[in-house]
Amino acid sequence: MITPANLVAALLTLIPLLGAAFFAEGVAAGVRRLPLWARLLIPAALSAPYALVACGGGVFHWGWFALYALLPVAIACLLEQARRADSGSGGPRGNWRDYLVLATLGLAVDLRWFEGAWPAHLAIFNKMLLLDAGLYGFLAVRQLDGVGFDLRLRLRDAGIGLRELAWYAPIALALGLGLGFLHLHRAWPGSPATGLGRWGGWPGSPATGLGRWGGWPGSPATGLGRWGGWPGLAAIAGAWVFTFFFIAVPEEVFFRGWLQNLLERRIGRAPALFLTAALFGLSHFNKRTALFNWRYVLLAAAAGVFYGRAWRRERRVAASAITHASVDTIWSLWLR
Repeated sequence: MITPANLVAALLTLIPLLGAAFFAEGVAAGVRRLPLWARLLIPAALSAPYALVACGGGVFHWGWFALYALLPVAIACLLEQARRADSGSGGPRGNWRDYLVLATLGLAVDLRWFEGAWPAHLAIFNKMLLLDAGLYGFLAVRQLDGVGFDLRLRLRDAGIGLRELAWYAPIALALGLGLGFLHLHRAWPGSPATGLGRWGGWPGSPATGLGRWGGWPGSPATGLGRWGGWPGLAAIAGAWVFTFFFIAVPEEVFFRGWLQNLLERRIGRAPALFLTAALFGLSHFNKRTALFNWRYVLLAAAAGVFYGRAWRRERRVAASAITHASVDTIWSLWLR
């Protein structure tokens, strides 16, 4: 559903994300120069994308508008209090306010609390707006260091990310095939042998819940479908890029940049790595099933260890997002 209002809403949603990813120091410094009341009220502007999309889709509701205006402000207020509580401890160590914010954001996304506010297939806005609220709060208000959210990609990011992929791949194959969770395709997606001509509706598979977005890619509209029984290289690259920006980056910022980062300061590197990986696995309990999907949880928890290793090597979200996007893309194309 591409409309002028939705395009403006998408641009407004991406501005905070891109600002944090490419101009973090400048954004944080600029916000710190503002009076406290302005710093805390700025994130109320995240209600604007909701208003544009919902009005255009005929589902606008004042209650949802108030939620998208007030929740980011509440997050900023809590994180300002967390910053002050840590002000005498030599740097952010994390306290209950940080974890309350993380629990609220994580559960809202995982349990899809707010997706009913959006027109069909546009709930991706919810996930990205909550990410924006967290980025603003932890970067500009909480001033949490060591997050590593810098998307100015380096060759070293790719080297670290692909190294962890290589370590995880044999474990995933052994566990996944042994448990019957993974199913190796005899032909590439899009061939008659697999029956996966549209990549399972990607995006919009049960694993993503992101809607079809006009059949992107693999639909007749894109021309990236069968290519003689093979997905074209452009389609594979497109799937990876989509996964990187809209699945891997948000999840890696949350689990590694925020959660693992804060836990390390309290319980140490190794316990934080494994606890974060376990919570990452549990966040997949309701994927592809109405019940507790323990196989998915186990595979995701194992993957979380390697994502966490990639992040903590140089504390860069880009490295772990490369591992994450590569795992998800390979699974979606050849092992689902």
